[in-house]
Amino acid sequence: MTLHQTIEDTVSGLGYELVELERSAGGLLRVTIDFPWAPGQPPAPPVTVDDCERVTRQLQFTLEVEGVDYRRLEVSSPGIDRLLRNAADFERFEGEMVDLTLKAPIGAAATGQISANRKRFRGQLQRAESGGWQIAWRDEPAPAKPGQRVSARKLAALPLNVMGFALEELREARLAPVVDFKGKRPRTGDES
Repeated sequence: MTLHQTIEDTVSGLGYELVELERSAGGLLRVTIDFPWAPGQPPAPPVTVDDCERVTRQLQFTLEVEGVDYRRLEVSSPGIDRLLRNAADFERFEGEMVDLTLKAPIGAAATGQISANRKRFRGQLQRAESGGWQIAWRDEPAPAKPGQRVSARKLAALPLNVMGFALEELREARLAPVVDFKGKRPRTGDES
């Protein structure tokens, strides 16, 4: 049995999903876990330190029994800027704010509405009518003075940009780290 399969079986046996496994030349074994998800289910709670500790203890025992050579084991959650790797991740996080980086600039497909050299986008992940995926965003104008915020009214008046994409066109897709400080809701740029 391969190392990946051994770790995946151990993690799933504890009720978690293996998100990523990384092995470095220095002997570090980095395991990223999350709660499993299926379409139609509510969002899972975030992975806690206790969850990581539980998986670490079980993996230490399993890896010792299997005779796996490593120097340090690190178990963590995917974090607030989780990488979206496959179609199931896109389905799971539909409606969330994401950061997308294209492999190539948008080019002529922008038809003058967006800079032809643009490769990075932040917006809401949506299912396209064609069955694929799209991202919707409003380009926020620069404030008149440094540190000044653009009013919600001005932001709502901006045109909504929508761009469809295929997963094969992406270099990287991540959840956009949106943090709620002191009970204030962050502006997403697409509120009407």
